[in-house]
Amino acid sequence: MNDRPGGWSRRDSDVETTRVITGHAWVEIARRRALPGPPSTRPRGITSNSSGIPRPRQPADDQNQQDRGSYNLRTRQPKARRGRLHRITRIVAVVVVLLLIASSGTYVWADSKLDRVVDLGKVADRPPHGKGTNYLIVGSDSRAGLSEQAKKELHAGSASGGRTDTMILLHTGAHGTSMLSLPRDSWVTIPPYVLPDTGKHYPQSKNKLNAAFSLGGPTLLVQTIERNTGLRIDHYVEVGLGGFVGIVNGIGGVRMCVDKNINDPKSGENLTKGCHLLNGSQALSFVRQRHQEANGDLGRIQNQQRFLATLAHKAATPGVMLNPLKVYPIMSAGLGTLVLDKSMRLWSLVPLFRATKSTIGSGKRIDIPVSNLDFRTDKGSAVTWKGPQSRKLFAELRNDQPVQRH
Repeated sequence: MNDRPGGWSRRDSDVETTRVITGHAWVEIARRRALPGPPSTRPRGITSNSSGIPRPRQPADDQNQQDRGSYNLRTRQPKARRGRLHRITRIVAVVVVLLLIASSGTYVWADSKLDRVVDLGKVADRPPHGKGTNYLIVGSDSRAGLSEQAKKELHAGSASGGRTDTMILLHTGAHGTSMLSLPRDSWVTIPPYVLPDTGKHYPQSKNKLNAAFSLGGPTLLVQTIERNTGLRIDHYVEVGLGGFVGIVNGIGGVRMCVDKNINDPKSGENLTKGCHLLNGSQALSFVRQRHQEANGDLGRIQNQQRFLATLAHKAATPGVMLNPLKVYPIMSAGLGTLVLDKSMRLWSLVPLFRATKSTIGSGKRIDIPVSNLDFRTDKGSAVTWKGPQSRKLFAELRNDQPVQRH
């Protein structure tokens, strides 16, 4: 054995060679018969395999390089997948941002075109603020922007002056949303008012609720409702016939189901029993028809509540609200007849839609307690409310308490 560092040791049987380098060692065994002769006579870097055939010894650096290469092959594919995922994520993010910018631009443009002529601050003798928020939603028979042909197709008639078929009080608060419809023929007290056009003063009188809108527009209607319910109206929203039709068409129609055939020549509605995707004109006929309803105007009110909740459910989805291709035609269609109070912006309609949408599930769609559907007056047949029950209902809404059935 050679004691010199880096030397070789040898046995007579098999050859055992030990190379010592800075404290590290490895052992190589080669059969004498495979490679005869002393180790010093063998070519450097040559070892033998089990069959005795010499083979080059793999340098450590080359082996390490192979290990690194196989590691790169194992890790390259996950890194490539992560890179593709990051690129896709960036593309999606850019698309979402562009949609938001386009939608925001549409909302800003539409908001600048809104008709905010209703100043609730000018309403006289208002009740105190209650708890929660009260919206008054009015469907008027405004024919603004309708051609004579459109009026005929929509069975809108040609009556002059403003009227309303729909008056819905939407209350939002700690106990959810309550949707209360006020019959247009309700027999109420109209407070003193002044005709805007003539400046003539009129004293307090009894009349139908719809007359308040005809006589004094939104301001007198709000004042009359506040006077007879004790509820303070926080926001006013009005849409005319043409705007209603355009909004329904803009969102692609509204699916409604009816439990009987409806054929009403006055409104133009003609539906068979079952479910239908109503376009704008069909939807308008649906919410206006009452002659096929057993409860007359009360049946129409229930249809209006169902339709409005379904419309809001569809309009409030991200696929509509964030899609400029849908937002623009909806806004364009409704702008001509959409009227808001001065404190509202267009985006204030989003919480209104969500609140209306919620009445499908946890919210409540309620009717005002009625004592007589055919109360005879000098103004024609009217609807009277049940005094104690209606006052209790209004108190629950005013105090934002859970609404009970009355």
